[in-house]
Amino acid sequence: MADDRQNGTDDLEKRIADAKAKHAHSSGALHAAEGRAETRGWAVGIEFVGAVIVGAVIGLLLDKWLNTAPWLMIVFLALGFAAGLRRAMATSKQFDTDFTNDEQ
Repeated sequence: MADDRQNGTDDLEKRIADAKAKHAHSSGALHAAEGRAETRGWAVGIEFVGAVIVGAVIGLLLDKWLNTAPWLMIVFLALGFAAGLRRAMATSKQFDTDFTNDEQ
């Protein structure tokens, strides 16, 4: 009877070890894909925010120089927003192309 219990325990431990190994293998690939997606998301966000900030700073400096506040800041903020969207879309398209090439 004790021998049957030992065999059952050994079988259970083997199944647990197999499941852990299988999970570790699939989990590693999933974590790598999540990391790449997060990195790409940050890259797109930083490009967008950077373009908006650059537009706002250029507008503020021109407003101070030409004494036209706040009109040039508003115009260049809108231009920075548009440039940021354009860069974010281009970067996203590039990442999509890279992802498609990685799958093949």
